[in-house]
Amino acid sequence: MPVDPATFAEALRQYAAGVCLLTVRDGIDDVGTTVSSVMSVSAQPPLVAVGLSAGGYPAEVLEEVGRCALTVLAAEHAIVASRFSSAGRPSARHLLESVPWHRAEGSGGIVLTGGLVALDCRLERLVEAGDHVLALLSADDVLPGDASAVPLLRHRGRYVDASGEPAGRG
Repeated sequence: MPVDPATFAEALRQYAAGVCLLTVRDGIDDVGTTVSSVMSVSAQPPLVAVGLSAGGYPAEVLEEVGRCALTVLAAEHAIVASRFSSAGRPSARHLLESVPWHRAEGSGGIVLTGGLVALDCRLERLVEAGDHVLALLSADDVLPGDASAVPLLRHRGRYVDASGEPAGRG
């Protein structure tokens, strides 16, 4: 018997996942999206996989540009994560007007100040996976952040800190 999609989605909401911001800089603008489907794939070579909506603009731009930055968000970035997960969002730079950031050297992607760590990445390939694609990313550089920061988690449809409390409002 097939699993009901709503039941499946509700079951997976029980899994707490770290939250990242993936940003891509193309020739015109910056594109970003919040992702919580991130997986370490290999240490040698350094690879991660990121789940992106198959029909989404971030996946399209990433495929075209081939480079991105991935920031592991701190609990203080809960509002930023919400901004980047909303449909119809404007340019990444507009969503970050009051948030300190800098650019990753290789990709030119936006890296948030105060994140736990960031990766400067190159796209190896996109793999179709149902209504999503898995972006297999090669880490060209590790950008140190604030390793003592409290991580932002997504659990039961909410952003929380490591204690399960609602995440900060930064």
